[in-house]
Amino acid sequence: QVQLVESGGGLVQAGGSLRLSCVVSGRTFSAYSMGWFRQAPGKEREFVATISWTGGSTYFSDSVKGRFTISRDNAKNTVYLQMNSLKTEDTAVYYCNVVQSSANPTPRWSWGQGTQVTVSS
Repeated sequence: QVQLVESGGGLVQAGGSLRLSCVVSGRTFSAYSMGWFRQAPGKEREFVATISWTGGSTYFSDSVKGRFTISRDNAKNTVYLQMNSLKTEDTAVYYCNVVQSSANPTPRWSWGQGTQVTVSS
């Protein structure tokens, strides 16, 4: 059974930081490029960041570039999203997923439950 479990969300003030984690089970994690996505209320889910299976290539949406970093620990089957200088517009439910490649953020698996990030002003 393939499973994606996100955690680390919470309530933070604007300018603060959070680190999200996503544990992947059921498949060979190290073989896959991974991505983070988010969905704000009333909006469609959008791409945030991707990382190649080696961790050597990363891509970010323009809205988070320079503030967020993505990393992975293949030994722990975990991908991380470090979010700094958070803005109120970063408020959303954040999801991880396997993606087609680091340059192609097309999600490949069913979504997990996500983790809520709320940024207050």
